[in-house]
Amino acid sequence: MAMLTVRNLPDEVHRALRVRAAQHGHSTEAEVREILANAVKPETRVRLGDALAALGHQIGLTNKDFEVFDRVSDKAPAEPLSFE
Repeated sequence: MAMLTVRNLPDEVHRALRVRAAQHGHSTEAEVREILANAVKPETRVRLGDALAALGHQIGLTNKDFEVFDRVSDKAPAEPLSFE
């Protein structure tokens, strides 16, 4: 896992983090990890798989629509690229 150092953190911010961590029963470090995760990965973010599934459902795609790919796809292994 990556490590992060935050420099020049004001004392009052550090105190507030310690208090908040204590209220949640976490260490200050664990509280900061949770705050950062919630800030950059909110639960309301759009997940690509969910969005594609919803789109397929919205336009009425079924598994039968995808069976054609099994019949027409080339089963031969791909040739490696040549840069010559």
